[in-house]
Amino acid sequence: MTAESTVFVVDDNAGVRKGLTALLESAGIAVETYATAEEFLAAVMPGRRGCLILDVRLRNSDGLDVQDELRRRKSSLPVIVLTGHGNVPTSVRALKAGAVDFLQKPMPPEQMLERIRAALEQDREAHMVAAEQSAVLEAMSALTPREREVMEHLLAGRSSKEIASAMQISVRTVEGHRRIVFSKLGVSSAAQLVRVVLGARGPQTPRS
Repeated sequence: MTAESTVFVVDDNAGVRKGLTALLESAGIAVETYATAEEFLAAVMPGRRGCLILDVRLRNSDGLDVQDELRRRKSSLPVIVLTGHGNVPTSVRALKAGAVDFLQKPMPPEQMLERIRAALEQDREAHMVAAEQSAVLEAMSALTPREREVMEHLLAGRSSKEIASAMQISVRTVEGHRRIVFSKLGVSSAAQLVRVVLGARGPQTPRS
């Protein structure tokens, strides 16, 4: 957990907001509370770190609509949904929309802290992965067209001899480009190259 992480609480019950604030502050966790969905959505900018504790029934709106709005904004903030009126369809909708937890009020303080810490850890790990992917993509952008071509052949599992034949250059030249590609991307083998590049590109990202 880092100082950047904040637990955002959206609940129209002042007692719940006060109780969660006291609990989180006693554990050294930063917290911000909001009484309405509108206040939260207006105040919290994309990219904020932490997690959201969201009441499923807000005074003037459906809490799960907030979750839907966060998805539209491409927010990666983990969401813990709280409810005093839990039912199967509501929980299914929340979980399908990406909620990491669906909890019934009242939740024992120790269990609540455990779930919150798990959500914060999930957020931390997700941002670490995103940072690693960004670094790899930035390194790839620094490759020359020829280096990128060699890299694509390596990703396809081709040997230096096969690459040399396909590109009509010497094996020695291929090996030189290969060393540069490895150096720029911070890898030491073709297997590691495949892992980091495919991890950075993701399954839906087309190669350029």
